[in-house]
Amino acid sequence: MEVCLFLLAHCDDAGKARLPVDRSLLEAASREIQGLTPGLTRFVIHLPAESPDSDPLSKTHASSPCCALQWYFDDLGLLETALQADGAMHRIVDRITNAAKVNLTFAQQVMAVRPFATPNPGGADPRAERCTYLVSYEGEAEDFNAWLTHYITHHPPLMAQLPGIRELEIYTRLEYRSGLSIPRATAMQRNKVVFDNPEALAAALASPIRAHMKQDFNAFPPYSGPTPHFPMRSIYGNLKPT
Repeated sequence: MEVCLFLLAHCDDAGKARLPVDRSLLEAASREIQGLTPGLTRFVIHLPAESPDSDPLSKTHASSPCCALQWYFDDLGLLETALQADGAMHRIVDRITNAAKVNLTFAQQVMAVRPFATPNPGGADPRAERCTYLVSYEGEAEDFNAWLTHYITHHPPLMAQLPGIRELEIYTRLEYRSGLSIPRATAMQRNKVVFDNPEALAAALASPIRAHMKQDFNAFPPYSGPTPHFPMRSIYGNLKPT
């Protein structure tokens, strides 16, 4: 199973700068370390986006990152090597922190990747910028096995029906070794649904499928905790040889 590292940057004072990290810096840093990171297959850079939707869950939330990086590996051991002190991920965190326009606080989390097929994954160039809806389940389920069994069985088939959806992934947390001194995020689960642009995301959120998803949400096994949703601009980097 593929694994993914989330590096989540939060602004100490989000009001000072909506985009405290330049996209060009993130792309340059990502390209720079790709040759130094065995097992790294692809990465995604997420920056905040405005989405013209009416979904109250997407409003600004205290846990919304001002930058989120995803690093995909085929092997957990190789990811752990990249996380060791003075390793590739240590260097990229230092570089971004030093170049940021405001103080950043980073968090790390390694998760298992569960991809799901969508009816039309094509469309725009897969390396072009897209719009992602990131969701985080930051609390705890009373019975995680019951939660995940219900969720994986019922919710992805509904999510895959959202009009215009290009990509759907669900992430579940893992125990892992890390030499990074930054705090660890502990989200029980994360989701990612990807669309071509903010307008496509807004159309999906306004579709009748959302009512069916809400109905299923109300049937979830017991869970307590916040579930922030936030739209992001996503830039893709595919490092696998072509």
